[in-house]
Amino acid sequence: MKRRTCLGVMLAVSGSDIGKAATTKRPIQLHCDLAVDPAKEKEFLNYFENIFRPVGRKHSGYIDLKLLKLNTAVRGGAPAGGKYRFELTYESEELRQKWIASADHAKHWPVLENMLTDKNFGILVYDVY
Repeated sequence: MKRRTCLGVMLAVSGSDIGKAATTKRPIQLHCDLAVDPAKEKEFLNYFENIFRPVGRKHSGYIDLKLLKLNTAVRGGAPAGGKYRFELTYESEELRQKWIASADHAKHWPVLENMLTDKNFGILVYDVY
C-alpha cells in the first residue's frame, strides 16, 4: 500500500472515532451533603451499604453510588450540609428519574432520610466529563 493511501485510511478511521465521541451522551452525577444523626450513624451506614446500594445497582442506568465521609477540610470550610456526601452516578438524568420514581426508591430512600438531622439538603446534578 502506498504511503498516501495508508495515511488517508488512518485519517478516515480516526475521523469516524471523533464523530462517535461527539455524539456519545455523558453520564450524570448527583451530589448531596447529608447531616446524619450521630446517634443513628452506624444504622445509616449499615442500611446504605447492605440494602440501599444493592437495590440501586439493579436499576437501569446505574453506574456507581458512593457515600463519602469528610475526613479533613484542607482548604475552605466543610460543607454546611453535614459530613457525608452522597454521590450517585447514572448513565443519564432520564434514567435517574426512573430510579427516583421506582417502588424501590420510594421504599428505601425514606429509611435513610429519616436518619438525617436536616432533610432540607442541597441536591446538585453534574454532567461528567
